[in-house]
Amino acid sequence: MGHLIASLPQYDLAFLKADTDAWWQGVAHHLRDQGLLDVPDNLTRIDDNERNWRNPDLLLTQTCGYPLMTELQQDLRAVATPVFNCEGCAGGTYSSAVIVHADSDYKQVEDLRGCRAAINNWNSHSGMNALRHTIAPLAEGKSFFSEVVVSGGHVLSMQAVAEGRADVAAIDSVTWALMGRYRLEASKTLRILTWTAPAPSLPYAVRVEADDQTYNKVQVALIAAGADPELASVRNRLLLNGFIPCDTPDYQTMLDFRSQAEALSYPVLA
Repeated sequence: MGHLIASLPQYDLAFLKADTDAWWQGVAHHLRDQGLLDVPDNLTRIDDNERNWRNPDLLLTQTCGYPLMTELQQDLRAVATPVFNCEGCAGGTYSSAVIVHADSDYKQVEDLRGCRAAINNWNSHSGMNALRHTIAPLAEGKSFFSEVVVSGGHVLSMQAVAEGRADVAAIDSVTWALMGRYRLEASKTLRILTWTAPAPSLPYAVRVEADDQTYNKVQVALIAAGADPELASVRNRLLLNGFIPCDTPDYQTMLDFRSQAEALSYPVLA
C-alpha cells in the first residue's frame, strides 16, 4: 500500500480551487484528530476521477450518487451526505435546474420535445438520470429529444445552452448556485425552466474495504468539520452547511429514478 490520497472533485471548479484546498486542510485536521494515520496534506487532482475512485490508496473522496450505486459499488462506500445552502437543496437533498436560454420561448418541459439536450456525462445523476426521470412521463416510450450531446461537465453544458449549441441541460443545484454567485456572467443568459425531483446530495465516500473503525472515524471527522466554527467562512464560500451520516443504501433513490424511467419504457435518455 502506498501513501493515502484524497480527492474532492465534484465542486472543484477552477475559481474555487483555493477554497477547496482550504476546506481539505480543515477536514484533514479533523481526520488526524480522530487518530487516522497518513492523512494526505493535499488533494490529488487528475483528469480521470474514476482512477482516483478506484485507487486502493484512497482515503476519502466525493462522488456522484448514481455511479456509486452502479459501477462503483465494488469500490466506494458512502460515509456522509453534505447539506448545502442554496436553491434546489434541502436537508441533505439536491435537485437539478433544468435550464434553457433566457431568450427562449419554452414555458414547460413538454415544450422541449424535439430539442437538443446537453448532458455532462452518461453516468451523472444530476445531468442525466434526473433529467431522464423528468422526461420519462412525457416521452411515451419514444425519443423525446432530437439529439443528446455529451459536454463533459456541467459548466460546459451551461456554455452549450448559452451559445445555442444545445437547447436544454440539467445542472446540479450546487454548481448552478456557485456559478450564479461567482460567475454570474456565465449564467445570466440562462434561466430555470423547472427543477427535477430531489435526491440525496453527492456523498463523501471511503474505500469499500475500509474497516468499521476507519469508517466511523472518517464519519465523525466530517461531521466535526461540518460544524467547526473555524471553518465556517470556507464552508460558506462553498455553500456547505454540514453533514448527515449516511451509508450506501441511502442512495437507493438514484436507482429508483432509473427504474421509474424504465417502467415508463424510457430506459435511455434520448
